[in-house]
Amino acid sequence: MAREWLDKVNWNADGLVPVIAQEAGTGIVLMMAWMNREALAATAAEGRAVYWSRSRAKLWRKGEESGHEQLIKDIRLDCDNDTVLLTVEQKGGIACHTGRHHCFFQQLQADDWTAVEPVIKSEEEIYGNK
Repeated sequence: MAREWLDKVNWNADGLVPVIAQEAGTGIVLMMAWMNREALAATAAEGRAVYWSRSRAKLWRKGEESGHEQLIKDIRLDCDNDTVLLTVEQKGGIACHTGRHHCFFQQLQADDWTAVEPVIKSEEEIYGNK
C-alpha cells in the first residue's frame, strides 16, 4: 500500500508529530499526544487512535489497558503539515488517564492551576493496583 501521504507530514527531529484528539459531536479537545510514522499509519489502517508513548518508547493503542478507545471519524493535517487533528468517538467517556473526560481539566485561577473537571472513574478503578 502506498504511504506517500506520510511523507507530506513535517515530522520533528525525533520523527514525531503532535496530535490533538477532538471529540466528534461536542468538539471538546480531549487530549494531545504524539505519533511517529508507524503510529499514524496504524491509526489510519485500524480506525482507532494509535499513539507513540515517549515515556515507554513504544506504540500505544489508546484504550489498550483502560478500554477507553478512540475510534477515528476523521484525520486532518494542519496548514504547516506539522500537527495532526483526529476527530474521534471516545469510548467510555474518559480520555484522560486521571479518569476525567478530557486532559485539559486544570484552569489557571489566582496564579495557580485548579482542577475544575470531575473524576469520572478513579485510576485504581480503571487500571487496578499496579
